Amino acid sequence: MNYCKKCLQPDTRPDIKFNNEGICYACIYEDEKKNIDWDMRKDELQKIADWAKSKNRDYDCVVGVSGGKDSTFQAFYAKEKLGLNVLLVNCEPDCLTEIGKYNIENLINHGFDCIKLRQNPRILRKLTKSAFYKWGNPIKPSEYPLYASANKVAINFNIPLVIQGENAALTLGVSNGLGSDGNALNVNKGNTLAGGNAKDLLVDSLTEKDLSMYQYPEQDLFMQKDIKGIYLQYYTKEWSQVGNADFAIARGLRGRSTESLYDIGRYRRYTALDSDMQILNQMIKYYKFGFGFATDEACYDIREGRLSREDAIWYVEEYDGKCGEKYIEDFCEYIDISINEFWEVVDSFVNKNLFFKDKYTGRWIPKFKVGVGIV
Repeated sequence: MNYCKKCLQPDTRPDIKFNNEGICYACIYEDEKKNIDWDMRKDELQKIADWAKSKNRDYDCVVGVSGGKDSTFQAFYAKEKLGLNVLLVNCEPDCLTEIGKYNIENLINHGFDCIKLRQNPRILRKLTKSAFYKWGNPIKPSEYPLYASANKVAINFNIPLVIQGENAALTLGVSNGLGSDGNALNVNKGNTLAGGNAKDLLVDSLTEKDLSMYQYPEQDLFMQKDIKGIYLQYYTKEWSQVGNADFAIARGLRGRSTESLYDIGRYRRYTALDSDMQILNQMIKYYKFGFGFATDEACYDIREGRLSREDAIWYVEEYDGKCGEKYIEDFCEYIDISINEFWEVVDSFVNKNLFFKDKYTGRWIPKFKVGVGIV
């Protein structure tokens, strides 16, 4: 296990890229941003927006939203900066949190039309349980309709433009088919979706027809309908995790203000707002790869100059991989298993090269030191 020399990105992240000097490509991209002609990209973005408006459709663009910080920034930017007539698409997660309910309604009430979609909860519960056992990733099935929904609405309503958030190939430094430009129609090539083929999720008596909401559209459908998809982050200099949160908070976004940071496994309160399952999933990710969401937060903060690498290590050591018992209990009730069975499954996915089990407490202890590697 090796870490980026500049940030705290470990080489255990799937599809991660490091250069010969041991620097991750996310840090390299952060340096490259200083040389980007942002005025030219802004002009390019406006031309795309003007092209969408010239189509004279009922709506100029679709923005997939949860009501969280990033989608709030996207929706307002499209409406106020680009002058687009925006249709929001909200793919509601099962067990939507109260904060999530408030945030999506807060965004809509700022003056947007919105289509809300929800998958058959019985099917999603079945897929979630299967994904937990098969991949150790219970939120994997919910990611499929999340990304497919905005694009499906664009195709079916003849809306020319789909605006996504950030390109993970750039902001995380991964190599997984996403490309390094602003084209977002290939968002299904990311690690979790792995192509976006719903048949990969099939279980028991389900058929592909049962999973139509999970299937990412074929690329030729975008060509037939003359639809473009873009990553807003690629075109906007002001895009950032903290900047988007500040922007959204000023417009009414609420965070997890009453929960312990140790329970949510991160040191900021404005992510994973609409679903508690994301918190549990980050804990499992920690045991699989040796990092959780606090690491992701720290890397953003180091690259954008808010924290030194040394100071960021403290935050990661303090909060990474943590998950409150309540979230574990709720998940076990959701998929109808015992707490013991939950930990048996999690244990089967623990990376034994990174962790060892304490024979007295039964807890998994890291073999690595954050920022250093295996010790």
